[in-house]
Amino acid sequence: MRTALLQSSGRPGSVAENLKVLDEAAGRAAAAGAALLVTSELFLTGYAIGDAVDALAESADGDSADAVAEIAGRHGLAVAYGYPERDGERVFNSLQLVAADGTRSANYRKTHLFGCFERDHFTPGEQPVVQAGLNGLTVGLMICYDVEFPENVRTHALAGTDLLLVPTAQMHPFQFVAESVVPVRAFENQMYVAYVNRVGQEGEFEFVGLSVLAGPDGVARARAGRAEELILADVDPALLAASREANPYLKDRRPGLYGALA
Repeated sequence: MRTALLQSSGRPGSVAENLKVLDEAAGRAAAAGAALLVTSELFLTGYAIGDAVDALAESADGDSADAVAEIAGRHGLAVAYGYPERDGERVFNSLQLVAADGTRSANYRKTHLFGCFERDHFTPGEQPVVQAGLNGLTVGLMICYDVEFPENVRTHALAGTDLLLVPTAQMHPFQFVAESVVPVRAFENQMYVAYVNRVGQEGEFEFVGLSVLAGPDGVARARAGRAEELILADVDPALLAASREANPYLKDRRPGLYGALA
């Protein structure tokens, strides 16, 4: 399944402009044969927008969700986009997957919040594994800091995730996560990981780009640089099956020894 990663910070503070950026990227991705387009963390609104995040937060079935569904349906590809989700008085840092026919397939709320900004504005989610079927693959959803907890990703592996989507807002000086941690996570859990970053200066943060689609062999199938970019790579079920057979980490586990982790 050809997968497109949109490395972009969009236009922070403008949902309308970000929907235009998404529409244009979806057209390019579809023309290149992609079945899935993944954006960065909080792409719909921007990340470093302070209190505006509360004003721009929408429900999972709000107007922006309808707009993304229209984009997905018109271009004929699934779209996973980051956005602030309002549920009553609470706001979550969320990721929604919309299928190619425009239906909402899955919605995930970030479980591990990073730094004062996120803790001040968001409520942590409580559901660690959210999945959906897409083109014969089991797709899992996660956001940024979540992937830095090995227990999180291993839980997805045990639940059968084939492709883990990880929109992120990874900033300087933590670029080693994109360069090293993510490929290792893919290898040790025998899955594909699509890690999609913001890029450039935004408020006090310098986002480092380096988005990557890492395979179960730990090899980057596609790697972005430090500028806005749309990269594409294939998720190959045959390679995934062969890699899992050759690297039986999940079969060789001894859970009885790991009680201290809980």
